[in-house]
Amino acid sequence: MASEAEQLKRARDEFVAQWGAMGSQWGINRTMAQIHALLMTSPEPIGTDEVMAELEISRGNAHTNLKELVTWGLVRVVVKKGERREFFEAEKDVWQIFTIVTRERKKREIDPALSVLNRCAEGTKALKSPEGQAFHSQMRQLEEFVGFASKVADRVGSMKHGFAIQMAAKLLG
Repeated sequence: MASEAEQLKRARDEFVAQWGAMGSQWGINRTMAQIHALLMTSPEPIGTDEVMAELEISRGNAHTNLKELVTWGLVRVVVKKGERREFFEAEKDVWQIFTIVTRERKKREIDPALSVLNRCAEGTKALKSPEGQAFHSQMRQLEEFVGFASKVADRVGSMKHGFAIQMAAKLLG
């Protein structure tokens, strides 16, 4: 029978692999998501060398993705007394992770889409042809919907965890 350490390693490896696969679904690359999962499940902050060894990736790949995770706010740099190298720890609060990812996806995906829809609607509002009017109408409808989604994302992202759960329970109940 496998030791507890072996069982934990297998479970952690499985989680890291799956979190990496899910990463592309929420707007980040597989390696970035795997690094996040590794840090999220690490009891102590870890350095770039440990990330490289655990995930079998290059220093450049580890460094680039760690810096991006820090930029997103999902990972913090930790300074250890007497150490020259940087260590990293992930945000572990699930609600915080959700709100950070929601905010970043909105900034990278929803806001640019809203800008395009607005420009397309504004640029076609004077068109008189049936095709031009139909296009303009479609852009306005999409702009209204994406704008609504943006406001929902803002509102949910600013809620406290308990209140958001209560609201969701009411909606789904």
